[in-house]
Amino acid sequence: MTKMLRTCWTSTSLGALLAALIAITATDAAECPRKDALGTARVLSVDAKTYPRVGLKSFPQTLPLADHEVVLTFDDGPHPPTTSKVLAALAQECVRATFFLIGQHASEHPDMVKRIAREGHTVGHHSYSHPLMGHIPFEKATADLDRGIAADEMALRGTSTTTPSTPFFRFPYFESTQAQLDLLQSRGIVVFGADLWASDWEEMTPEQELKLVTERLAANGKGIILFHDNKARTAAMMPAFLRYLRENGYRVVHIVPAGTSQKSADTR
Repeated sequence: MTKMLRTCWTSTSLGALLAALIAITATDAAECPRKDALGTARVLSVDAKTYPRVGLKSFPQTLPLADHEVVLTFDDGPHPPTTSKVLAALAQECVRATFFLIGQHASEHPDMVKRIAREGHTVGHHSYSHPLMGHIPFEKATADLDRGIAADEMALRGTSTTTPSTPFFRFPYFESTQAQLDLLQSRGIVVFGADLWASDWEEMTPEQELKLVTERLAANGKGIILFHDNKARTAAMMPAFLRYLRENGYRVVHIVPAGTSQKSADTR
């Protein structure tokens, strides 16, 4: 994660910084016993002031990714039978992802929410009941959004609050209104679209999904990828997809909120 360093660093401060970086590197190495694993290449801090809305499928701007860099995101969980398989595949390759949780599901499966965070992934928000928010009254949409955040926070931290500890949100179906977008921007919450997706809401085999998403990724070269961790086909194809990334020179970028240190992201 890039940080601006003031020129007035003392040698003591610089030494402390270097020691911290060395400690972080050692922690990462210890957490990834497989030397041939895909791994997580870097952590990207996302600031709502700079990137209020990202994802080229919905917005004109996306995250600053280099060629062959990908951000893995999963929607609609947690769903223990399939989310656990996705988490196992990510752990096998020492990869960090972002999970946009439905609040109702989070309230039903708080242990799975805690596991997602404990294994180093970012927990974002995806409403409470997954409505078409662009087609319901503003007040109703806001209430569902806030209820979802509160449910996620209760499951994760035991505190019901509408101020998200991770201010990342993805609209169900990518449907929103300008008023809803403006509200989230005023609250400092980054709205995530996607740059490409696996279309895993459609009926297909894991092999068909793998072919579809790898072809789209090869055409795009990089980007924020959307999966759904509640889909059995996605859970089944995830090990093969991660292997494809490793064998074809792709690098995984883990996104965290601005102000989150890499060490904090690694150990929360």
